Amino acid sequence: MNEIKAKDFKNMVNTGRKRLDDNAEYVNSLNVFPVPDGDTGTNMNLTFSTGTESVNESQSDQVGDLAKSLSKGLLMGARGNSGVILSQLFRGFSKAVEDKETLSVQDFADAFKAGVDSAYNAVMKPVEGTVLTVAREAAEAGLEAAQSQKDIIGLMEAVLEQGKASLKKTPDLLPVLKEVGVVDSGGQGLIYIYEGFLSALTGEEIVEDDNKADLDQLIKAEHQQSGVHDAVKSEDIQYGYCTEIMVRIGEGRTVDSEFDYDEFRSYLDGLGDSLLVVADDEIIKVHVHTETPGEVMNYGQKFGSLIKIKVDNMREQHSQLSGGSSAGQDGSAKAQEKKDLAVVAVAAGEGVADLFRSIGVDCVLTGGQTMNPSTQDLVKALDQVPADNYIILPNNKNIFMSAKQAVDVASANVKVVESRTIQQGLSAMLGYDPNQNLEANAEAMAEESSYVVSGEITSATRDTEINGVAIKKDDYMGIVDGDIVLAKSDLEDCLQATIQSMLEEDSEIITIIYGEGIDQDTAQATIDRLVEAFPDYEIESHQGDQPVYPYLISVE
Repeated sequence: MNEIKAKDFKNMVNTGRKRLDDNAEYVNSLNVFPVPDGDTGTNMNLTFSTGTESVNESQSDQVGDLAKSLSKGLLMGARGNSGVILSQLFRGFSKAVEDKETLSVQDFADAFKAGVDSAYNAVMKPVEGTVLTVAREAAEAGLEAAQSQKDIIGLMEAVLEQGKASLKKTPDLLPVLKEVGVVDSGGQGLIYIYEGFLSALTGEEIVEDDNKADLDQLIKAEHQQSGVHDAVKSEDIQYGYCTEIMVRIGEGRTVDSEFDYDEFRSYLDGLGDSLLVVADDEIIKVHVHTETPGEVMNYGQKFGSLIKIKVDNMREQHSQLSGGSSAGQDGSAKAQEKKDLAVVAVAAGEGVADLFRSIGVDCVLTGGQTMNPSTQDLVKALDQVPADNYIILPNNKNIFMSAKQAVDVASANVKVVESRTIQQGLSAMLGYDPNQNLEANAEAMAEESSYVVSGEITSATRDTEINGVAIKKDDYMGIVDGDIVLAKSDLEDCLQATIQSMLEEDSEIITIIYGEGIDQDTAQATIDRLVEAFPDYEIESHQGDQPVYPYLISVE
């Protein structure tokens, strides 16, 4: 096989997606911490599935076009750091083959290398022993094989073989992996995709492991949607039709204008809000909320043929979701006032969401450690509150990269305050002043978030030893600023010991947020014991309803 044609590439993507889908739960199980929040497989699977859908929607018979579709789908569907890195790997791949109808052996090898370069450039501090290492060494093997290899299948075999060898070495490069006895989860996910690629090229089936993930259980659509609908009422929707079109530039009988991105975007901006325009030399993809979807379509036809149209009545959708009527009591719809600055936070647990709303957050997107929102989810959350400027509080380091990609594609000015925990996000809001501008608020909020010490209590999913802490399955673990510091069999003992480890000379306030499964009576009894154990500190408590963590702790 001396070239990859469009049908081959589409088959590779679909088979890679299935291979990853079949093993997403296993990839989740490789997460380093024995915390019930393994989500690398879920994030990579949902990200790659979105890219696959984009490829399948394309009617192109050129590999370069299909690679662009894959890249765009991955960009908007990217979830968590692993998903964002995956999207960058295929963004670079796409750029390298954008003008190719078919791929030769050398084209294929060069594309893998370009993907690695793109991914490394996207990560501020690349860490070896991760998916980046696996991708890089696999691509290097591909380049070397291309010097003598004339067979596409042979090249893919070389890439996969080295990728697997590199994956096996990840524990030697990253001590925490060796300590726990696992390989890198992101690297394993990439290997599953590459195995799918090879299977598609050879036509040989892969013997499946009996560990297929049930995506409905791993992550549900409600995780991304609940909490958003409460931010706006049906009658408050100013532009009622969510309109999406895809235009093939220069094609069709209605073309009478040459496409200019800035001019095109400026015109559509006057027809509504929540505008997103993605374009390259062949395709324009538009998302806009408007009252005149027909005008959007007519304008698009000035530049090319419409190859995809989607229009949703958002007032009707919202009415059905909320169980109310689509109009106000007087039968009219009123516009939601546009703000200068709005804050969007990511959080899990209705009580935690209420805490954020009570201190000034405009929209809370449900998500967190086990349910990382995608780039597109974050952009949609921004759309819920009309504003000229936004601040995103991700409240989880695994959401940073998706949030930063949302900054790149959002139609407004957006800054990310890199809050790593719910506690840091709440603390950051102490620095929020709606009368100040975007830059001043982002700086003040980042400073405030640095003052809090964050603690979490959760239970272990397996026996292991990390940082010298021996952990048994079902033990309760105390985690302080991301590090497991102790493990105990009793929840109350673990809570008190973790708080003790967090206290510093100038500490004054201890705040406890209790999660789902902890009723108010139990919580109050716990607080009473803490008041007795720590008489020199002010102790506050809140019902958070958060999953995974029975208690979140902050010390200031």
